[in-house]
Amino acid sequence: MRWLKRNLVVLAGLLTLAYLIVPNIVVLVFSFNKPAGRFNYSWQEFSTDAWTDPCGVADMCGSLALSLQIALWATIGATVLGAMIAFALVRYRFRASGTINSLIFLPMAMPEVVMAASLLTLFLNLGVQLGFWTILIAHTMFCLSFVVVAVKARVMSMDPRLEEAARDLYAGPFQTFWRVTLPIAAPGIAAGAMLAFALSFDDFIITNFNSGSTVTFPMFVWGSAQRGTPVQINVIGTAMFVIAVLVVMAGQVISNRRQKAALPK
Repeated sequence: MRWLKRNLVVLAGLLTLAYLIVPNIVVLVFSFNKPAGRFNYSWQEFSTDAWTDPCGVADMCGSLALSLQIALWATIGATVLGAMIAFALVRYRFRASGTINSLIFLPMAMPEVVMAASLLTLFLNLGVQLGFWTILIAHTMFCLSFVVVAVKARVMSMDPRLEEAARDLYAGPFQTFWRVTLPIAAPGIAAGAMLAFALSFDDFIITNFNSGSTVTFPMFVWGSAQRGTPVQINVIGTAMFVIAVLVVMAGQVISNRRQKAALPK
C-alpha cells in the first residue's frame, strides 16, 4: 500500500497515456486488415495491400493533399499574425489591450458549430463563393487564438535584460530581435505552429460549414463512413500518428542536447 501511495500519480499518468494510445494502436492493427466487406470493423486476415497502395481509393489522396495544403498555409498565416499579436499584447500598453486579451479566448471557448455558422453567415452576406479560400480564412481565424496564447506565455517569461544587454553591445533593433528575441521565443512559436497545424488538418465542423463542394480529408473520412471505410484511411491515420511522434521525439532530443551543451564543463 505504501508503494501504491508513493507511485499513485505515476500510475494514473501511465493509465491515462495508455487510454489515449489504445485507439491509435487499434487503427494501426486494422491498417493491416483485409476486410471481407466494405466496412473495416472486424478482423479478417493479415494483409499489406493497403500499405502498398495507399492511394488505391479514389479521391482520398487528393483530399489528403488538400488538407495538408490548407493546414500549411493556415499555420503560416496564424503563426505570423499570432506571434505579432502576442508580442504587441505583452510589450505594449494601449487602451484596447484588455478587450483584445478577452476576445483572444473567444474562439477557444466558443463551440465550433457556433463559429462555423457565424463564418458561413459572414461569407454568404459578403457574396464570397465557398471553397478553398473560405476554408483557409476560417482555419487561420480559429487557429490564431491558440498561437497567441502559446507565444504570449513564452514572451511573458522572457528576461528583458537579455535584450537590454544586446542593445548595450551596440546591436540594432533587427539584430537584437533576430539573435536574441526570436531564438528565445522560438519554442513558443514552434508549439503554437504545431498546434495550429494539427487543429487545421483535423477540423471537420468548421470546414463542413464553409467548404462548399471542396472535400478535405476529414470530410472524406466522414463521407466514407456512410458507405464503407477503406483500409487506406487507417494507413493514412497511422502514418500521421507516427510522423507526429517522430517530430515530438526529435524536438525532445534537440532540446536535451541544447541543455547539455549549455551546462558548464
